[in-house]
Amino acid sequence: MTSYALFLGCTIPARQPHYEASARKALPQLGIELVDLDNMTCCAPPPLQSIDLETSLSIAAYNICLAEEADLNMITLCTGCFESLAMANTMLKQNEKLKARVNQILSSAGKEFKGNKEVKHYLQVLTQDVGLDRLKKSVTKDLSSLKVASFSGCHLLRPSALLKFDDPERPHVFDELIEALGAKSIWYRNKLKCCGGLLRGYADDVALAIAREKIVNTTKAGADCIVTLCPFCFLTLDLGQMLIKSAFHEEYNIPVLHYAELLGLALGIEPKELALDFHKIRLDKLLSEIR
Repeated sequence: MTSYALFLGCTIPARQPHYEASARKALPQLGIELVDLDNMTCCAPPPLQSIDLETSLSIAAYNICLAEEADLNMITLCTGCFESLAMANTMLKQNEKLKARVNQILSSAGKEFKGNKEVKHYLQVLTQDVGLDRLKKSVTKDLSSLKVASFSGCHLLRPSALLKFDDPERPHVFDELIEALGAKSIWYRNKLKCCGGLLRGYADDVALAIAREKIVNTTKAGADCIVTLCPFCFLTLDLGQMLIKSAFHEEYNIPVLHYAELLGLALGIEPKELALDFHKIRLDKLLSEIR
């Protein structure tokens, strides 16, 4: 087993226990141990950097310090958390002056950022630690009938110079991991375009119109489901379909899953163990096709 310090962030424990459940069920089957550390806090998402860079980096670095003290690399599920923590980790490793200023702030909490650990998104762990071959051999359910519209969101790929996850213009890692499970990852119009989720609460009508475009494009492409990585993308596209029905009088009912859930199903984990009832758009038809 390869052990990682698990960083759950704020949204997943509060609103999406199915995402956490699927990761906790699936990843250990592939030799990845998820270790919970006490006193993790918010990742200080990137918008906070525009308010105060050093404070936001210090909050992110505090969490990384906990992983350093446990002698563990860190794994994230949320792409926003990955962006925040991986950016902070890279920036502080590359800039000694900035690292010194952040450590001065951290000293009041008895912490020191040393820069000797990595922050990885769980897709990186699957690709680098598990590998596509082992992943393919671990699949026990036939997903070959599924046409999947992958949607990585905005925070996994950019800023590419700091995150170094994939080619930001022609990403392929996520699609390869979907196809390693036996499903087909399909192309659809404006695949990399934002879902509009972060506009919710500020410009709800604009956010819903952007989400609708994503749903329309994936439906026209013949997708059986949309597979996401970001908690906000999931909310925007799952709950969003109910709002689209009310606002636009259009009904789509295209299932939205996190990749960890699709992974769990492919590994043969029972749907009840994955807490799939938390989805707004029901998965009954999709599950019957997998069975």
